[in-house]
Amino acid sequence: MGVVDSLPGRRARMAAVGVIRSDADLSVDLRLLRIAEGLDEWLDEHRPDVVAVERVFAQHNVASVMGTAQAAGLAMLAAARRGIPVALHTPSEVKAAVTGSGRAGKEQVTRMITRILELDDPPRPADAADALALAVCHLWRPGGALQGNDSHDLTPAQRAWAEAEKAARQVGRRAGR
Repeated sequence: MGVVDSLPGRRARMAAVGVIRSDADLSVDLRLLRIAEGLDEWLDEHRPDVVAVERVFAQHNVASVMGTAQAAGLAMLAAARRGIPVALHTPSEVKAAVTGSGRAGKEQVTRMITRILELDDPPRPADAADALALAVCHLWRPGGALQGNDSHDLTPAQRAWAEAEKAARQVGRRAGR
């Protein structure tokens, strides 16, 4: 989780950062419960104006995608219960916003988010830096990313993702799934 305050002049300041963890030995339902409880605590404590969530897309590692999608769903639900708008941004959109390249590696994202937020030390673990990068991305690219927005002015990365998702659904239907 990363909480970032917007400052004048396209600048930002870190308000809080952390990672919600659950014990790998717990069953999936109990792990999700721990994550949901952590999200509730963060949202109640920090009261954000918007919650930015990484848009999940299919990868080769299905287990990783499932876990990420489940956590993203919990974040969206927790925000919706509080009436907080939710914005979705693709990983490449986040990388491009903070580094200038949608193909940047984790190290480059961490270096740039440390510089952008004027931090003394890089956020650790890398997931914390990713959360802050997602927040900064939304600060710098708010238009059209909010869910429920009738205009849906999508970024090129969001358009590409939507087209790929639509094509994947069509292939699935043709295969009789």
